[in-house]
Amino acid sequence: MHDEKHPTPTPHVRAPCSGHDHHHHRATDDGHAVTRRTVLAAGASTAAVALAGCTSSSFGGGSAPDPIALDADQACDNCGMIIQKHPGPVGQVFFRDNAPEGHDNPAYFDALKQCMFPYRLERENMGWNVVAQYVTDYSSVDYSVTTEGGESYVSSHVGADAFAPAEDLYYVVGSEVLGAMGPDFVPFSEEADATAFADEYGGDIVEYGDIGEGLIGQ
Repeated sequence: MHDEKHPTPTPHVRAPCSGHDHHHHRATDDGHAVTRRTVLAAGASTAAVALAGCTSSSFGGGSAPDPIALDADQACDNCGMIIQKHPGPVGQVFFRDNAPEGHDNPAYFDALKQCMFPYRLERENMGWNVVAQYVTDYSSVDYSVTTEGGESYVSSHVGADAFAPAEDLYYVVGSEVLGAMGPDFVPFSEEADATAFADEYGGDIVEYGDIGEGLIGQ
């Protein structure tokens, strides 16, 4: 098994994960990255607007709730697997006036592409309102990529401090690295970190507002 460690960035000064010797270049209007990103955004269509526009800044009349740790054998509210026992990015969503079956908010997930985003979109179509949502921020953790059986997996991080607001992050989509349920979206708060990851493991970088049914279904 290959285990590539990525050191934890200095607190409050998040640099690209060391071990990558890549320079960050922001895409220009005539660059490949922009062209690819335009195609991805178009594939998302109007579903991206639904995902991006419904998060409120308040919860029950107060501030938005903070993320919780997912280290107590919580089962994914979409697929039922125990979250902490599987690799890959994880997430949690707080709803107003509704709650997942069997427990209080938040709803929690062991995958983003196959679990959190489809669950959230389905609930929003039922009239549920999201007040806060958090996903793993790989810019803030000491993550690793391991290889087993010819497949690469990115580590999972379930502590409360590993989460960041989903709307604020950059997502690497279509990389060779898998999560709990297969290919997944890998989020970073620093665009340079997302670029370094995509340079090494493939994929494209999108923002939260680009994620809709088109990307979820790929």
